[in-house]
Amino acid sequence: MSDVGTGAVPLVELWRGGMLESQHLGHAVICDASGVIESWGNPAAVIYPRSSCKMIQALPLLESGAGAGLDNRRLALACASHQGSALHTAAVESWLGDMGLSEQDLRCGAHEPTDIPERNRLICSGDAFCQLHNNCSGKHAGFLMLNKHLGGGSEYTEVDHPVQRAIKTAFEEVTGEDSPGWGIDGCSAPNFATSVTGLARAMARFASAQETDARSRAMVKLREAMPAHPEMVAGETRACTELMRVMDGVAIKTGAEAVFVAILPSKGLGVALKIIDGGTRASEAAIVAILSRLGVLDPAHPMALKRLGAPQANWRGKVWGELRRADGFC
Repeated sequence: MSDVGTGAVPLVELWRGGMLESQHLGHAVICDASGVIESWGNPAAVIYPRSSCKMIQALPLLESGAGAGLDNRRLALACASHQGSALHTAAVESWLGDMGLSEQDLRCGAHEPTDIPERNRLICSGDAFCQLHNNCSGKHAGFLMLNKHLGGGSEYTEVDHPVQRAIKTAFEEVTGEDSPGWGIDGCSAPNFATSVTGLARAMARFASAQETDARSRAMVKLREAMPAHPEMVAGETRACTELMRVMDGVAIKTGAEAVFVAILPSKGLGVALKIIDGGTRASEAAIVAILSRLGVLDPAHPMALKRLGAPQANWRGKVWGELRRADGFC
């Protein structure tokens, strides 16, 4: 495995007036159950998957039996990086209440919602934002449910806590790699590093799972819950939500610093990519390019063109350029 910048190649480019203005370099890997079938850049580059691996972090919740009986809506919420809309905060609060817990039991921290209607409501009402608005509050509700089952202490985000030990074990098993280290995520939970190949391998295992044991049953439930409730995974205007709505059973998930993954059950494929400059516009364009190449997303669909290939216009409607895939990518 190697440093994130080593071997990166151009994946996405911005053209203006017929001239290349900006270029986004990165790595991308497509895996099936047997291994890598196609890659760009350096498949061994080590990355933090950030929120793209939330379905892996949710595996112990189901494998342990702690999440038995959870419906698809809450399973999708456990994998979410949501916008903190009223829909999301109400769902997390309800889930916590059903466990006899409250917002104060969360350890994700509070930030303003990115959902504009909810942010405007808070401003107009004078209400304060809270941990329910944190984009990871659904994942943390899942952590708390697992913690009740395991009987751990209140500080469930500590790396040596039973919750995080269970997650690390699952993470290393499904990526097929010993994690070389971890960092503190935005929500205070540890985020375990792996290679881009390891992350794609994990997604391929989700894609090819056949419900033969506890882990594969958990994988099937999670990969089905996300596209069944894309509104819970992200929110209106967001790439994960809008793109899952226009595909058939494909689960996708973004992560901070321009990571993106995809699970394609119909093809038994897993995808992982990382843009090394951390630019979201490029990771969204790159995942659209790969999903289009694999035949699960119509590149001419408005939700695809919104991220890749449509003419770019300024505030007066004048077309000035295009965001496009780099030569040699997809």
